[in-house]
Amino acid sequence: MENHLENKTPALRYALLDELRGLDLISMMLYHACWDLIFLFGMRADWYYDTPGRLWQQSICWVFILLSGFCVPLGHRTLRRGAVVFGGGALVTTVTLLFMPGDRVIFGVLTLLGSAMMLTALVRPVLDRIPPVVGIGVSAVLFAFTRQIMYGWVGFGSWLVFLPQWLYANYFTAFFGFMPWWFYSTDYFPLMPWIFLFWVGFFLHRLMGKQRMEPLRRSVCPPLGWMGRHSLLLYLLHQPVIYGVLYLVFRIL
Repeated sequence: MENHLENKTPALRYALLDELRGLDLISMMLYHACWDLIFLFGMRADWYYDTPGRLWQQSICWVFILLSGFCVPLGHRTLRRGAVVFGGGALVTTVTLLFMPGDRVIFGVLTLLGSAMMLTALVRPVLDRIPPVVGIGVSAVLFAFTRQIMYGWVGFGSWLVFLPQWLYANYFTAFFGFMPWWFYSTDYFPLMPWIFLFWVGFFLHRLMGKQRMEPLRRSVCPPLGWMGRHSLLLYLLHQPVIYGVLYLVFRIL
């Protein structure tokens, strides 16, 4: 969720990408505010546990991951930016382990995005040789194929391949998607299957080409663009701010 565009003047940026990231950031803040209200302040909301809440949560993470992969070809120093985002994920993990161990975040979305960016930077010469249509197709199939890997199997529909349990051993295996039964995180995005969705976004950018990207320079809502350009900082700050406001309203006032 870090700003994946280079520090260009606003006129040279693809403003709509920033604004889409900002809009998705607002959606995420609202979703997390609902989480705080339900799990920390006792509000009842059955829909949050059901299909509407699940679809809302998935829409947020899909947009962030696809957009992050889509924006990789727009900038340089992908390895360094990935390290910064990974560091943001490590900070979230450290803070939650120290102050909210029962709601800890291990291998959350920032860790995923940072890891995906660094891995993409390392294998970029190989990815650039793959035709975009082939890359999108293979990445989408692999994403669907590994969608349930954390539960012990891969496959499509009723055609499943059950994986050996020794793969699901520890935190190291959990990072890749092989989650042991005792592992717990309130925000868990392992490398598989999500790296493949990230690469769908990467290849989609290459498929569009520079000319078809030009309409994305048009700005629709500059405040959303500002949020999109500062998304990493806002992501790191939003939960303490939301919790502080809700605590003030429900516990003090």
